[in-house]
Amino acid sequence: MHGRVKIKTTAQQEEEKRKEREKKLKIYVAARDACFSKRNEGIWDDEALQLTQQLLSSNPDFATLWNYRREILMHLETVKDKDEVQKIYEAELSFTESCLKVNPKSYGSWHHRGWVSARLPRPDWARELTLCDRCLSLDDRNFHCWDYRRMVVKMSGVPVDQELAFTDRLIGSNFSNYSSWHYRSTLLPLLHPESPEPPSPCREPPQSSPPPSPQTHSHRVCEEQLLKEYELVQNAFFTDPNDQSAWFYYRWLLGRAEREEMISCVYVNRDEERVAVAFSRPVNAQSVGLFLILDGQPQRVEWRSVHPRFKQSPVWICNLPPGTISDITNERNLTVHWTEKHTHRDCALYTGRTESWCRDSATDQELFRSELSVEKTSVLQSELQSVKQLQELEPLNKWCLLTIILLMRALDPLGYEQEMLAHFRTLKEVDSMRSAYYSDLCSKFMIENTILKMEYAEVRVFSISDKNLTTLCHLDQLLLVTHINLSSNHLQRLPPQFAMLQCLEVLEADNNAIENLEGVYHLPKLEEVLLKNNKISTLADLQTLASCPKLKRLDLRGNPVTQTANVESELAELLPSVTDLLL
Repeated sequence: MHGRVKIKTTAQQEEEKRKEREKKLKIYVAARDACFSKRNEGIWDDEALQLTQQLLSSNPDFATLWNYRREILMHLETVKDKDEVQKIYEAELSFTESCLKVNPKSYGSWHHRGWVSARLPRPDWARELTLCDRCLSLDDRNFHCWDYRRMVVKMSGVPVDQELAFTDRLIGSNFSNYSSWHYRSTLLPLLHPESPEPPSPCREPPQSSPPPSPQTHSHRVCEEQLLKEYELVQNAFFTDPNDQSAWFYYRWLLGRAEREEMISCVYVNRDEERVAVAFSRPVNAQSVGLFLILDGQPQRVEWRSVHPRFKQSPVWICNLPPGTISDITNERNLTVHWTEKHTHRDCALYTGRTESWCRDSATDQELFRSELSVEKTSVLQSELQSVKQLQELEPLNKWCLLTIILLMRALDPLGYEQEMLAHFRTLKEVDSMRSAYYSDLCSKFMIENTILKMEYAEVRVFSISDKNLTTLCHLDQLLLVTHINLSSNHLQRLPPQFAMLQCLEVLEADNNAIENLEGVYHLPKLEEVLLKNNKISTLADLQTLASCPKLKRLDLRGNPVTQTANVESELAELLPSVTDLLL
């Protein structure tokens, strides 16, 4: 046995490892307790700095210790001169770098490094950019590093074109880089902005015109650059059709910029002496400075949202004092001012008219699609053919199918409607896990198409029956609709947003799966509600109908609620205005 190395058993090794871990844990806990004790006593000395360094070196994700360390450093700033503070913070940068080697995605380390860099008397931003480049070369999806890099770029004033070239390099080396594509989408509007449009006639010039910034920029990209981006991203998804990052970027390119903030519609009704105002986005009218002027005189009115659940809403209503506009022999002129956005909209209520409105249609607002130049139309047609070719090679690729749908909508949403529906059916088969998402997206597109058809026909009837709808959207665009037909779809509820249909007189929603009527709330002109063959099961589900004062006809045939005892007498008490009840 002499001269031979004794081989330890597994049990002995495990025991030694356990003892070693316990020893390290005792040291760690003792150091941690010492830190907490010093912090409680308000001690910010070099020993505390060393203790936190010792602990964070082994565990850089201890947020409380980073906070204590910052308290110590701020104290040292008050007792050291500028050169000493510079050295302390340079050492701190070296320390955070060592922590990032332990965990390159440590929230605490990156946050602390940003804090130190911002307080450094003489920061070396070039060094920080080099560090970012090095980290991203190891992991180009390290979003902590991307966030830090954006801070460094902002603080050091790196030119936008230089950063765009940086994304070119990363995308060129690896198409599958979400962060690079996303960063590119924030840089392009700054470097290649779309030419500003002439101001709207309803828009008042602001007091001053500050230069564009990333916070105030319109986020529109000029067409020339967009066409170049189509070519770049096409190379990416043809290289790897199953990678999602390029497809998402392509979807951003096909999207529309944020809508201009404006008053999109003003509606006034003599009989109810009511004004409804629709905005291009949800607002809180009680806090944005909304004023009503009638024949040059300011009116004291109380604005309210269409449903009590909404503090922010695209549609707001108010009632004028009795007798203000009820005389049908008088012409009245209203102006709604939105002072926060320096905009207003006028509306004339002519003699003999009981109602009037002034609005921008969805087509006017380019709400669902933008007008395309000849060149852009040609490029998108070419793109559509290219993606179709790719789809022939990759028939089960969901990204191809979805992008074909988006290209069709950008080119001609009505002309491609049937082809789009066929592609949605294929999508649900190919990607069944997301079939509900595709059903909702298809519903959205069908509603958009129906709004466009309604506007082209210049009618106030919105008919979208038997279209397999699973959800409702764009209801703020239906403010003026008097008759809506939602029959034979797959709707389960009429959401609170449905209360935006302030002119609605007839609601047809037979043969759905509706359980909830929450949105049929305070619709002042509603007279008929047809809900045959739905899933309304209790009288409580019909409670909101009591808020509709003109309701006369209600069809509940084929609903579970009709089996309730004494349902007819209960409904007569709940809805006394109803004279034609079908059970």
